[in-house]
Amino acid sequence: FPNRWSWGIPDGMEPMLRSNAGGGFTLDCDKFGRLELTATEGATRLTCENVTNRPKIFGEQATTPFPKDGINDHVVNGSDTVNPDGTGTKGALWYQFELDPGETKKICVRLAPEERPVADLNELFEQRRNEADAFYAERIPKDETPERTAIARQALSGLLYSKQFYNFDVSVWLDGDPAAPPPEERHWGRNKEWRHLNNSEVIPMPDTWEYPWYAAWDTAFHCLPFTAIDSTFAKEQLILLGREWYQHPNGQLPAYEWSFSDVNPPVHAWAALRVYELDRGWDTHFLEKVLHKLLLNFTWWVNRRDVEGNYVFDGGFLGLDNIGPFNRSEGLGVGRLEQADATGWMAMYSLDLLDMALRLTAESPSYEDLASKFVRHFEYIATAADEQQLWVEEEGFYYDRLLLPDQSMTIAVRSMVGLIPIFATRIVSAAALDRCSLFGQHLEWFVTNRPHFSSHMHPNDNGDLLLSLVSPERLVRLLDCILDENEFLSPYGLRGLSKRHEGKPFSMEVEGQTFAVGYEPGESESSLFGGNSNWRGPVWFPLNYLLIESLRRFDYWAGGSLRVEFPKGSGQELTVGEIADVLAERLIGLFEAYADGRRPSLPDHEHYRAGGPWHERLLFHEYFHGEDGRGLGASHQTGWTALVSSLLLGRDGPLGRRSRGRS
Repeated sequence: FPNRWSWGIPDGMEPMLRSNAGGGFTLDCDKFGRLELTATEGATRLTCENVTNRPKIFGEQATTPFPKDGINDHVVNGSDTVNPDGTGTKGALWYQFELDPGETKKICVRLAPEERPVADLNELFEQRRNEADAFYAERIPKDETPERTAIARQALSGLLYSKQFYNFDVSVWLDGDPAAPPPEERHWGRNKEWRHLNNSEVIPMPDTWEYPWYAAWDTAFHCLPFTAIDSTFAKEQLILLGREWYQHPNGQLPAYEWSFSDVNPPVHAWAALRVYELDRGWDTHFLEKVLHKLLLNFTWWVNRRDVEGNYVFDGGFLGLDNIGPFNRSEGLGVGRLEQADATGWMAMYSLDLLDMALRLTAESPSYEDLASKFVRHFEYIATAADEQQLWVEEEGFYYDRLLLPDQSMTIAVRSMVGLIPIFATRIVSAAALDRCSLFGQHLEWFVTNRPHFSSHMHPNDNGDLLLSLVSPERLVRLLDCILDENEFLSPYGLRGLSKRHEGKPFSMEVEGQTFAVGYEPGESESSLFGGNSNWRGPVWFPLNYLLIESLRRFDYWAGGSLRVEFPKGSGQELTVGEIADVLAERLIGLFEAYADGRRPSLPDHEHYRAGGPWHERLLFHEYFHGEDGRGLGASHQTGWTALVSSLLLGRDGPLGRRSRGRS
């Protein structure tokens, strides 16, 4: 039982568990009523109290001889720390048996309002399996191969498994347990500014084992595949982070438990639009509700992350950890960093809010004014990115710039940082321009009277307007390195860092210190961010996904006329839409079996090959080796890798491979 009684939280009587006739425990409390845990025979039932071991933790007198670590100490050390009466607020079933190699032993446990035998669980599991088969049969196209059906189903079911109850009242945590000494260090440590934050919901975790807490931009990516199986839950999650007990009064969205004040990329508007579209575009109430809270968040970005007020942004590591030569969140103690990725994200954010406003004009024409505001803000950001020289013409790439007191430095690292500006790409259809006449008038005035700020608008022959930080001409130049197998293009998607830095590491010297970046296709050798940082070469799903979407948008606008060499040096040209499809196939290929049964993302071990016991048991890793595709990092269903199901099912938005509609 959660220990609420020691915290002075009234729940009625103190809960209790005791042995029952079904080989388990009877559980009683006012909050949940009575529940019966029945289990396979043969267990020793151990109980203790779910209270702190005060002598061990605080050096104080014990309040019970059976504290919360009593079961552990009894099993491991034989300590007399479990209650011989068999009652308490924490219990365990202790089974002891020996197994020969290859032998199996099954234990069944069942929790229900009354004692229920475990003998009929096989029948129950079969019933649930049939229900699951029927559920997924309605959501996975029947023309998919059995192999791809299995990949999509396991990605989606793993995503469901990632849902956990997350309970964190920051104010209570900062003040500490009233039954324990006050933790004074918390009052000046992390999260002290987030006293309003009170989390008590079921939320998808990035990884239920390694990262059992929510992260703002992970949640946004989770919601796309979730729409295929539970669109209501997906929408609730996107609304949740903007609620008053989550979003900071200053407008910031909480990043994650380690430090809610860290900055995650602003992708919630994008995710809300995609969920809205995937849910057939009927729920304008959802879109409107999200928009109102995101307006506060956008203002926070403008006020807090545009330090000089010049429409060029910083934001720290922005989820990309060690992708730069130094920790971008901490800086160098000298100078100021202007970030290509933060600026690209904010240009994309402006376009997403513009898109939302235009869609909502059908409900209320007043949103046309908001659309006008965001098209201008986009142009200000896009123009500033050029004026502040984030684009380096000689290189054909976007880079961060370090502004020092006496000079400025281009941080010429070829990484995903320089590709994120491509994501700031949207199409305003001719139909939308006709429908929103006031917006059209504002746009015409802006183009006529502020031509300097309107160079990122590109009409096509159909009257559709492409708004893009990256012009079609610059896109072609960027694709020159993106589609180079010696740079970003791997057999399994796009690397986080160009392979050119394998033989040519980037190095810079500031204030007598040297900082460097080299290509690392697998686990990082850098100690930045505690060494758990792996953006210097591996393939990551979320940014690959966004790039694929952006290429499809360019392809729609160009009507299939935008063609480039793929891969570089092959002499073969494809449309950028066809290239997007090939990249999607490479990501899907991480999970598909070769002729010998081996899957690139899984270990090269006989158990994973055809006929092996784990051949059909897929893992959805955090990221993937840039050369051989091996799954790396967390592996217990990393939520955003479930985006593979969206690629497979054609549920990656109206610009997906099964449809070529407008954004």
